[in-house]
Order: sequence, then C-alpha cells, then structure tokens
Amino acid sequence: MENKLVIAGKEFSSRLMTGTGKHRSVEDLKSSIEASGCEIITVAIGRLNLDDPNEKTVLDHIDWDRYTILPNTAGSATAEQAVLTARLARQVTGSNWIKVEVIPDQKYLLPDPVGTLEACKTLIDDGFTVLPYIHADVILADRLQDIGCATVMPLGSPIGSGQGVRTREEIEIIIERAEVPVVVDAGLGVPSDASLVMELGADAVLVNTAIAQAANPALMGEAFRLGVEAGRKAHLAGRIPERAHASASSPGAGLGPEPSETPSGTKV
Repeated sequence: MENKLVIAGKEFSSRLMTGTGKHRSVEDLKSSIEASGCEIITVAIGRLNLDDPNEKTVLDHIDWDRYTILPNTAGSATAEQAVLTARLARQVTGSNWIKVEVIPDQKYLLPDPVGTLEACKTLIDDGFTVLPYIHADVILADRLQDIGCATVMPLGSPIGSGQGVRTREEIEIIIERAEVPVVVDAGLGVPSDASLVMELGADAVLVNTAIAQAANPALMGEAFRLGVEAGRKAHLAGRIPERAHASASSPGAGLGPEPSETPSGTKV
C-alpha cells in the first residue's frame, strides 16, 4: 500500500494538513493538532504581529521539530503582495516552502487565477517550493504543474463555508491529469467530505475552520484523521462500479429454485 505522501521529495505519513486560524484558544489549537495526527501545519505569516519580539505568536506554540510549518500568503490581494509575504515568511521560518494565496475578493474569498500564476512563477524562480491554492480550474492546475509547482490545491467550496465538495467533477479531472500531489483545500465541513475526495484519489486534504470552529476541536481533528485514512484505504482498495440496476450480493446456485420458478419447475 502507498502509505507515504511525498511533496517535493519530502515524505509524510499523514495526508491531513491543518490550519492555525480561527481557534478559540491555544489549548484548542494544540489539542486538535495532536488529535488530527497531521504533520503539516499552515500559518498565515502576514497576519502575525512580528513587530514586537516579546509578543508570542502561533509559531511559539508549535513544535518545529515535530511539524512542518507551511507559511501561507493569506491576506494578499495581488501577486506582488503574495511575493513580499512569501519572502518575509522565508526570513521568519527559514523555509522555502510557501502556500500561495492571492485573494482580492473579500466577500467570497475566491482566488485570483491570473495573480496566482504570476506569483507562483516569480517564487519558483526565487527558489521557493510552491503549493498554490486555486479554484478547481483544470487548465490552471495544468499550467501550475508545468511551471514547477510542488502541488495543486483546488478548493472544494469557498473558504470556511463548510459547504463540502461542490467541485467534484473538476477535482476528478484535476486528479486524473495531475503529475504532482493534489491537495483539496477549503470548504470541507465534516470528515465525510474529506473521505469523499480521498476516495476519488486526492493525495491529501487541508482542513482549518471545520476543526477550529467545531464544538470539540480535538474530537473533530480525530474524526478528520479517521475520515482521511478511510478514504485513502477505500481508494487503494478499489470501489465496485456503479450500476443502473440491482445485483444480488448472494449467489443463487445450490440454494433452491430460481425466483422465477415454482418448486415444481413451472414458470411463474
């Protein structure tokens, strides 16, 4: 069984990534991360107060030896802002990994495809390992792979909406064509959403709001871990084909007359 997720040559056992936003407390954040079993954690560098060295940020509450910190460019409305934030993130974390988000629309929080492609080109040329967040746009996903992105991260539905997987058909095509890991990011509301996209063949999911805002974040983190694991196993096992009609699960041979005959052999 293919148990390892590989991104830019680095192996991970968990296929669930989590975020650090919207948690009600540091305790909720830490307990949910622990319960989720995740190994990659995203942090919005641009939303941290880095001006006061004495003020603790979320980075001070994460074990850097245990987790891979994935800075993101959340809050960037343009490609230029995303590039600046990525370079700041590299200074702060010492890592070349960056999740690119370019979101000019503050109502629906939908990513800008043109700005995303532009930012990714610049950052790849600058030596970054780029993981771009995108709409479930098949052609954009192809182009991002072509320029050297380490993953593509299509949304299931708008950020934080909890609407689940509204882009299933497009995600299936992206998975079919992908030569890099496909990470479904945004909109997942419950573990069954994660399980569904993993069953389709997604390589991983990224979940933030659904865990952070749950009544019991730690329990929801565990539930998402199990949902991701179940979906991955189902994908590897190979599901049965869908049929337009019923198919008996028990063979009829040797168990008495066929349903269309009486015991005497007379046709009904």
